[in-house]
Amino acid sequence: MSTKIKHLIIQCNDRKEIRKQVISKFLEEEPGTGTGENTSRYTYIVEELMNSDKVLLKRPASLNKGVDFEIHVEGIQFRDRGRNINMPRHSDIINDLKQKKDENNMEYDKVIEIINKLYRCEEVSENEYRDITFNVGYPIEAILKSIKWMFIEQDVTYWNWSGRAMLYLKLKEEGLC
Repeated sequence: MSTKIKHLIIQCNDRKEIRKQVISKFLEEEPGTGTGENTSRYTYIVEELMNSDKVLLKRPASLNKGVDFEIHVEGIQFRDRGRNINMPRHSDIINDLKQKKDENNMEYDKVIEIINKLYRCEEVSENEYRDITFNVGYPIEAILKSIKWMFIEQDVTYWNWSGRAMLYLKLKEEGLC
């Protein structure tokens, strides 16, 4: 089976409703008929960056089963080699945010505001993402949009536990939000 490409747009500001919309979209997928070539594979376009690269969700995730997904960012190489070089890890995000905070603490205040809005499931405008400038690390727009989907991924995978609070508390421990 080939990978099917779809769009996934979330239109709400409620954690429970966001989870419901994401899982409902995944429930539309056709079932696979086996492993390897017989696995049904999906790529969802969830965000577009200023340079036209995209934030993508890929399913199924390589390590987990069920409704879990991987987050990938076109045009960014988080690792030198491997299959998922464009898939940010939490450590990639944390290290990048530390560099940005060290470079310009006042500009970083805008990042804190957006991370908190994302955590609270509030809408962030494209202008807010793009009104931040750093000279170090990855594009801040890509990092913040990745964080948004990392929060959602944790809500889907760890709903009955703390969900998005796991990453948020780690960012707080590091003094990043």
